[in-house]
Amino acid sequence: MKTEQLIDMLNTNVEPVDRRLFARKLRIALAAGVLVALVAALLVLGVRADLKSANALGFLLLKLAFAVSVVGVASLYLMKVIRPGGEQTTHSFLVLAPFGIIAVLAALSLGNAPSSHWKTMVVGEMWLECLLSIPIIATLPFAVLVFSVRRFATPTDLTRTGAFVGLVAGGVSAMGYALHCMDDSLPFVALWYGGTIAFCTLAGALLGPRLLRW
Repeated sequence: MKTEQLIDMLNTNVEPVDRRLFARKLRIALAAGVLVALVAALLVLGVRADLKSANALGFLLLKLAFAVSVVGVASLYLMKVIRPGGEQTTHSFLVLAPFGIIAVLAALSLGNAPSSHWKTMVVGEMWLECLLSIPIIATLPFAVLVFSVRRFATPTDLTRTGAFVGLVAGGVSAMGYALHCMDDSLPFVALWYGGTIAFCTLAGALLGPRLLRW
């Protein structure tokens, strides 16, 4: 077969690429990850018993707002970096915005409270459970997202892609854990939620080159 014939054959019946395919597949994987994380958190940990309290409900909404904002921003970046070359036009500094906002609110909260209350506000009673639960629960949405990225996308920067997968998974896990957590203070959310999500991001960056390699 001549080169010209090969080129003509490859150009036959070429269908246009659906540029929204990756986004649709990622949304499906993200929805599945959220569902899995929520079910796991509810079955293993359960829902906090005092949700009828206005204060408890308010803090639950605040925790969810933080986690959802992390997932939302990180998902937008993940949709970009899973495309070959997409990482070259992606500046990821905006993912720090939810962490910066919660840190500022935590600092203001500590500033308005007596110093004798600071330890309780920062450490709380469930710090160890939070430290363990969010990364453990995050393994489920992380696995779902890794499977989706490997199957439907071709990222070139595997470390960065893995970091965003870990960030999204950590945020999704925090959403599930928030339904159970009874420590209600902004410093606790900033340190333990933010810290464990950051740990998931680091783990994703380390695992990305191994798990996402074709």
